[in-house]
Amino acid sequence: MTSPIEDLRTVRDYLRYASSQFSASRVFFGHGTDNVWDEAVQLVMRSLHLPLENNTLFLDARLTREERELVLERIRRRIDERVPMAYLLGEAWFMGMPFHVDERVLVPRSPIGELIESGFQPWLGDKPVERVLDLCTGSGCIGIGVASVFEDARVDLSDISPDALAVAESNIEFHELRDRVRTVESDVFASISGRYDIIVSNPPYVDAEDLADMPDEFHHEPALGLAAGNDGLDIAHRIIAGAAEHLTPGGLLVVEVGNSWVALDEAYPDLPFTWLEFSNGGDGVFAITEQDLRHWRSKH
Repeated sequence: MTSPIEDLRTVRDYLRYASSQFSASRVFFGHGTDNVWDEAVQLVMRSLHLPLENNTLFLDARLTREERELVLERIRRRIDERVPMAYLLGEAWFMGMPFHVDERVLVPRSPIGELIESGFQPWLGDKPVERVLDLCTGSGCIGIGVASVFEDARVDLSDISPDALAVAESNIEFHELRDRVRTVESDVFASISGRYDIIVSNPPYVDAEDLADMPDEFHHEPALGLAAGNDGLDIAHRIIAGAAEHLTPGGLLVVEVGNSWVALDEAYPDLPFTWLEFSNGGDGVFAITEQDLRHWRSKH
């Protein structure tokens, strides 16, 4: 197949070409976009270091040959190798903020971002927030998002993976938050000390059957960040068991378990989970207070 590099010259050309190629292929959209056009815009514009919004000024700008080669190579890899766009760019967006990502961490896509932007209201109430734990942090996007909303809070980003924490460290530096945000290597709560006003987690929660059936794009992500046993709840069980001992009085636990939420609800029939709804889509996220966790613990 001959290269179209001599025929495609402008930003507009490459947006059209990427859209056509993605439409004709079987790429899966689920790592930051959900349609052909948004995928094309993000891949082309960010490959050229152009803004994602207010960018019509650049549509008829011509690309250098080096730029054309780069964009075409990324379009090819997106289709032929099913590499998620965020890994091709080395960048993903969460809560309107850019984050460094690569294949050491999952691509940020949690609906928890919407909850963070609301200041965890109404579930947090008027409780002051001084200390926050982002458990199973990956790239650090959730904890750094929290730090951007609660500007006086100290935030710990915890993960079992040293590779993931290296990415999180790069994002702490990128967002200039070294004075308030740090990383902690820990297997769930094993190396965590002290108490937090909020514990928030997007842990591995994919069950064995779903993991086997996932589109090819997901197999570029670290299995450590996805797999959580036969029912997808191996890590969630440990978080629920230990959270009360690491929450301040009146503290809040927020955990995403995705499609495993039904199994979790059935496993804890007397735990009063609040299953959250999101305006921008997404489900499988619960909130529960420190008091409810302690009351449940006292009966078991």
